[in-house]
Amino acid sequence: MEDDDIESILFICREAMVFKIPPRQSNAGYRAAEWGDLGSPLWKGRMRIIERNSGCSIRLEDSQTGEVFAQAPYDVTGMSVEAVLDSSRYFVLRAEDQGRKAYIGIGFAERAESFDFNVALQDYTKRQKALLNPETNESETASPHIPTGPKKDYSLKEGQTFSINIPGGRGSASKHSQLQILLVVPCLSFLRPPKGPAVDNECIVLRHHVIFLVSMSWPFVFFAFALVVRA
Repeated sequence: MEDDDIESILFICREAMVFKIPPRQSNAGYRAAEWGDLGSPLWKGRMRIIERNSGCSIRLEDSQTGEVFAQAPYDVTGMSVEAVLDSSRYFVLRAEDQGRKAYIGIGFAERAESFDFNVALQDYTKRQKALLNPETNESETASPHIPTGPKKDYSLKEGQTFSINIPGGRGSASKHSQLQILLVVPCLSFLRPPKGPAVDNECIVLRHHVIFLVSMSWPFVFFAFALVVRA
């Protein structure tokens, strides 16, 4: 079998509908409401989207015999398939036969089928454009909103202080008042101590004391901050 004979089925619908449509009334687009009785289609049958090395086509076939009712070569410009303005289940298809072209309406009974039909065509279009323009298929560039370069360490070191300006205070002295908070980073080792019941018990007691001292110191910090704000 030659490579040109290899086919990939991108989409299949067991029952698609075909409608005879009037000429386009305006450049705005087609409307399914203008096709007459949508409950009485011109034809019903199977639809398949087939991809080959030579291209992609949309085929309308008899569900029993496989006889082709109409065929529409698909191009990535999207001109061969056009969605209507008033429904997500109906489209206009540009069918071709021996150089002759005709526009027909197609429809699906379920929105899920029309959604899958759209997705299959979009995926094919994306792949073809990537093949035609490989430079546009590069990995995503970094966001311009994210700074580049090495990460900076903004954490406070042991014994380092920072000042908080309190605006809106009374008097010139309070305008420039500052609250200095001394953050002392305890030099505690978080490595696991040597094994042993006595050492483990001492570490547990020491850990509880450290947690207790840290928890007791925070209320005094907040109390000092509140006094400065009120001043």
